[in-house]
Amino acid sequence: MTTLPLPTLFSRALATASKAANLPTVDDETQEIIQSAITDLKELDRRVSALSLFSSNEVLEDISTRNLVYLFARYVLAEVQNRMKTTDRDERMTVLKQTQVHLRSFIHDLDTYCLVPEVDRALHTQSASSIKDAAKRREIKIKQFKAEKDLRARIEAVRKRRKQMPIGDLYQSDFDLIRSLLPSTVTPQLSDDDDDDSETDEILREAVLLLLRLNYAQAYSQLESMDQELELLRTAPPPPRPGPPSDDRKNKLKEQDDMWKLDTKSPMGESGPLLDSSGKPLRPFTILPAGASDRTRLQSQVFGPGHRLPTMSIDEYLKIEQERGNILTGGGPQSEEQPTSSEQLTMDSETDGTVFGEMKSEEKRQKDEQWAEFKDANPRGAGNTMNRG
Repeated sequence: MTTLPLPTLFSRALATASKAANLPTVDDETQEIIQSAITDLKELDRRVSALSLFSSNEVLEDISTRNLVYLFARYVLAEVQNRMKTTDRDERMTVLKQTQVHLRSFIHDLDTYCLVPEVDRALHTQSASSIKDAAKRREIKIKQFKAEKDLRARIEAVRKRRKQMPIGDLYQSDFDLIRSLLPSTVTPQLSDDDDDDSETDEILREAVLLLLRLNYAQAYSQLESMDQELELLRTAPPPPRPGPPSDDRKNKLKEQDDMWKLDTKSPMGESGPLLDSSGKPLRPFTILPAGASDRTRLQSQVFGPGHRLPTMSIDEYLKIEQERGNILTGGGPQSEEQPTSSEQLTMDSETDGTVFGEMKSEEKRQKDEQWAEFKDANPRGAGNTMNRG
């Protein structure tokens, strides 16, 4: 079997992982793709360790840009392994613990070379879930989010500076972005000037370092989420083990079911006692009134409406209300043109030479006299005692 070069092996693993990232995890086809990517990534990690590409005796400046990209291997392995389908709690806990091992190895490698600034390291090592104060927890999460957003903006700026090189189309995931940084997929610009090659290598190295810092922040965030998931799995009750029900349980369920089925045929037949000694019905029965008239009345209401029907029409109802005096009449423009009772009395009293006119004149005189007596007995302002001292 031909051994693939490291860039080709890593590129194939990243392409497979990117393909699986857009597929549902529960599908068997997706799991086959994930297993293929995990196999390539484990082989890559084994070969990188065998070649001793990274050593604790070196510093960051001693690592070439071609080899620097292989620091992503354990982070990608953790990302892919976390998407493995599990069927029970113990299996999921095993996958989470293995994924945490790969993430901590990735974090340890970056800390060994002091790749992440001390300020960012102190920010991302803080666990927001362990802080009880809600305001402080929210403040830390906002700072971490802003730091990741700033890194993404800087990565995007570096991508724009690399427009002179065919880096491919828009990236579908971080796996495609890492894949574009591999030596086999980066095609340097043809130039006779060594300064241009040096500048290209510096831009590429800056992109790798920024992406490593972004994955460093994401690794800490995933570790915190996995710790919470592990805690939930440890405290979750074990799933009930299915077992065949006992005969006693079957008999008890059958008795409870038969007790409420009154329409089943009883072995006693239609004759015989209605209830047994414990009060359990032995045969179907119907509860009806004893009287024949009540039975007929109830029978006539079987297919009747569920609400009360009207007993009179609207016109009949309005006629009854009008007779009771509950409906007001008059008003409007016609009522405004008609004279009032006082005006009508004045006009009738002015009719001379008739008995009716004399009667109305006397009635008007008595009314005016009563009004004058009332005003004498009740002068203006006599009843206003509110403002008096």
